[in-house]
Amino acid sequence: MKGKEEEYWPGWFSVFGFGYILIMLELLLFILIRPKPAIKWLKFLGMVTWGAAAILWIIPVITFKRKGKIEKGKSFINTTVLVDSGIYGIIRHPQYLASIFLGIAIILFSQHWLFVVVGVPAVVLTYLGIRDQDHYLIKKFGEDYERYMERVPRINFLSGILRLFQFRRKEK
Repeated sequence: MKGKEEEYWPGWFSVFGFGYILIMLELLLFILIRPKPAIKWLKFLGMVTWGAAAILWIIPVITFKRKGKIEKGKSFINTTVLVDSGIYGIIRHPQYLASIFLGIAIILFSQHWLFVVVGVPAVVLTYLGIRDQDHYLIKKFGEDYERYMERVPRINFLSGILRLFQFRRKEK
C-alpha cells in the first residue's frame, strides 16, 4: 500500500455525493408516489435490473470481507490490499454499477417523467464519480492500481468477462 491509510468519502458536495443523493431521492419518490407502470415489459426489465443491482451491491461486500484484509472494526470498504479477483477481476467498480442500475431500474419500473428527471442526472453523476474513486485508489495503491486499470474495465461487465477469458487463455 502506498502512503498512509485514510478512509475515503468524497463528501456530499462531490459529483458522487450529488449522484447518491439523487438516487436516494428517486427511491423516496418511488415509495411516496407509487407509480403505476403501464408497459409491462419495461416493468419486468426494471425488476431484472433491480435484481442485478442487488447482486452487484452484495457480492463486493462479501469479496472485500474475504480478501481485503480489513482491520477489525473497520467498514468493508477499508481494504488494506488491492482486491482484483472475483467480481473485481471483471469490473473495477461493481457497487457504482449497482447504483447506476438502481437508478435505471426505478426509471424503467416507474415509467413516470419525474423519475427520468431525477434518475438520469443521478446515473450520470454516479458514473462521473467513478473517476474520482480511481484517482483515490491510484493514490492508495499506486502502480498496482494503474496496472489493474489497464487490465479490468470500470463498469463494462461484458468487456470484463471477455478480457478475463482472454487473460486466462494467455496464461495457459
